[in-house]
Amino acid sequence: MSLGSFIKKQFIDVIQWAKPDNELLMWRFPMQDEEIQNGASLTVRESQMALFVNEGIAADALAPGLYTLNTRTLPVLTNLKHWDKLFESPFKSDVYFFNTRLQLSRRWGTAQPVTVRDQDFGMVSLRSFGMYSYRLVNPALFFREVSGVGSEYTGAMLEEQLRNIIVTHLSSAFGNSDIPFIDMAANQVLLSQKMTEVLAPSFERLGLLLDSFTVESITLPETLQKKLEERISMGIIGDMNRYTQYQTATSIPLAAQNEGGLAGIGAGLAAGMGMGQLMGNAMNASLSGQTPAHNPQAATATQPSGNENPQAKLATLKTLLEQNLISQQDYDDAKAEVLKKLLSQ
Repeated sequence: MSLGSFIKKQFIDVIQWAKPDNELLMWRFPMQDEEIQNGASLTVRESQMALFVNEGIAADALAPGLYTLNTRTLPVLTNLKHWDKLFESPFKSDVYFFNTRLQLSRRWGTAQPVTVRDQDFGMVSLRSFGMYSYRLVNPALFFREVSGVGSEYTGAMLEEQLRNIIVTHLSSAFGNSDIPFIDMAANQVLLSQKMTEVLAPSFERLGLLLDSFTVESITLPETLQKKLEERISMGIIGDMNRYTQYQTATSIPLAAQNEGGLAGIGAGLAAGMGMGQLMGNAMNASLSGQTPAHNPQAATATQPSGNENPQAKLATLKTLLEQNLISQQDYDDAKAEVLKKLLSQ
């Protein structure tokens, strides 16, 4: 190097990341052809760490603080440079700053359903999404495993990799949770804790600390969701006889608005109750594995005859009144209609 070139050469005496970008996880201090002056000042602010890299090899990592650079400050770099005594001249080394702030509210989700084995439904496909937070805690490991040499590395560049890790472990966490899908919505906190335990080692191998992980939603594909809703509906219906009584009671106000009033539905009510009894017997028999016995009386009730029995109508109306399924006024009106038809015959 000529004397003129040496005089023109600039030396760095202050190293710092004065205006950090929150989206950057790593930023390399611009060195170009400059060299670091012996005894230069290094400032590492809170939520930062600095890493010296010699010819692509990670050397000394420095926590927040103010440093005067010498062989005592940089023992690993001193060994790599083979300095056997205090160096007196400028030196070349890349300096990387790392953002150690907590990275909050990072989203994750399953692009495709994850198939797991469920206690109640067998093999099911689940979709899930939520949030997680992490921070960078090991710059040297992060540099070796993730960022490598380069001018900068953003959080967006890392998130796709982290989401892939999360989805990969999701099936294992759900499958080993021993929680049926039907109970997962009420146990999302427990699932979040299990996912945190499963994911923490994978984050650690990248130089990261998983601070929190939450499961916000777990859903089935639309076809399976419909099947689940049908199953829930059958559980709500329960006793078919009671369900038929409920259906009958809710139909009475509508029938009262039709021509003929309540009196005209006497046979229909009897038939409906007979059908409900048949359905209840069939349901109970199917659950117990038995063949329902033939019930001539119920079968007859399901087929109204041309000559309807007024006494049966009155008995049916009386039963509905006693069970508070119709009002006294409805009963009196319907009774008068039946008697009127009876006397006119």
